[in-house]
Amino acid sequence: IVFAPMKMVMVPPRHYCIILNPVVRGADNAVQFDAVGQVRLRHADLEIRLSQDPFPLYPGEELQQSVTPLQIVSANTALYLRALLDFEDDQYGKHVAGDEWLFEGPGTYIPRKEIEVVETIQATIIRPNQAIRLQARKECMDREKNKRVT
Repeated sequence: IVFAPMKMVMVPPRHYCIILNPVVRGADNAVQFDAVGQVRLRHADLEIRLSQDPFPLYPGEELQQSVTPLQIVSANTALYLRALLDFEDDQYGKHVAGDEWLFEGPGTYIPRKEIEVVETIQATIIRPNQAIRLQARKECMDREKNKRVT
């Protein structure tokens, strides 16, 4: 026996955990084994596991971040996000590494391994007889698809 027994990881609803060196899974979501019978790992990779039935950590897997509640983004608040890797999906569209954008509240932010949360931004409320001067930090497109320049 090499390792002592460990408790199964339980992720309750509206929580997540981050697994380092996750196992390789096939098309049918079954764990893949090598010729010797050891589980195959995706070394130096991360996997974010959301609410599910309790699961064991296979040999080589590590719990990088323990079970944590999902981040709730309230109204008049946004998360400033940055893409760490190139990816494409239905919610965020196509992004390349280095892209930056906002996840505007209200809503629940579900983390991804390709995205880093840089900071939380509070909205600036402009009242009557007030003004605000804005300047773009770099060239971009605003939410109405207007091109902005620095």
